[in-house]
Amino acid sequence: MGLLHHIKEEFNIIRERDPAIKTPLEVILYPSFRAMLFYRVAHKLYRRRHYFLARWISQRTARKTGIEIHPGARIGKGFFIDHGHGVVIGETTIIGDNVTLFQGVTLGGTGKETGKRHPTLEDNVMVSTGAKVLGSITIGANSKIGAGSVVLKPVPPNSTVVGVPGRIVKRNNVRLPREDMDQVHLPDPVRMDIDHLKEENALLRKSVERLEQKVLGRIELPAEPEEEMDEDL
Repeated sequence: MGLLHHIKEEFNIIRERDPAIKTPLEVILYPSFRAMLFYRVAHKLYRRRHYFLARWISQRTARKTGIEIHPGARIGKGFFIDHGHGVVIGETTIIGDNVTLFQGVTLGGTGKETGKRHPTLEDNVMVSTGAKVLGSITIGANSKIGAGSVVLKPVPPNSTVVGVPGRIVKRNNVRLPREDMDQVHLPDPVRMDIDHLKEENALLRKSVERLEQKVLGRIELPAEPEEEMDEDL
């Protein structure tokens, strides 16, 4: 695919997923638009083993846009970065089609791996603001990563992950539309656990109270001893 095709594709993606767009020309001002165009050029150079030139383009782009994409990363169609400042995508990252990242996202390594050391994001994944996905793990298709989450383990398809470290909450195998940009209405497993503990505690207290009543009802309390009469009376 030629450069004009990529320009048209990026143009349409940004207009489709960002409601802030009021005029078509605004698209060319977006950091994501410029970062992805230069990534495509750098990626071609990287595949042809022009490593220095590819890295020079990617680092220059990072300074201009705040988005650092290693030219070795593999990115599919329909990729979108909203705002984008602070986004880092590592060398061996693989990103499927229709994936969305928000600002501050890191797709990085753990520092302990060699070879494939960065994440794989399957189709229709959304990674929310400030989330970190680290290591050679796979995020299954149609999954959401909540804002600020730190994901260190693989995530099955159709799941939502929230928290530090990331905890998985199933989505009942519901396919996420690619224009689903909701970062707010996500399950809170910590709150769910607290509510569950409260319910269990209330049931336990009722059981203890019933038990106490049964035990006290069966015990005959000793009669109080009569006071001795005064012999002088």
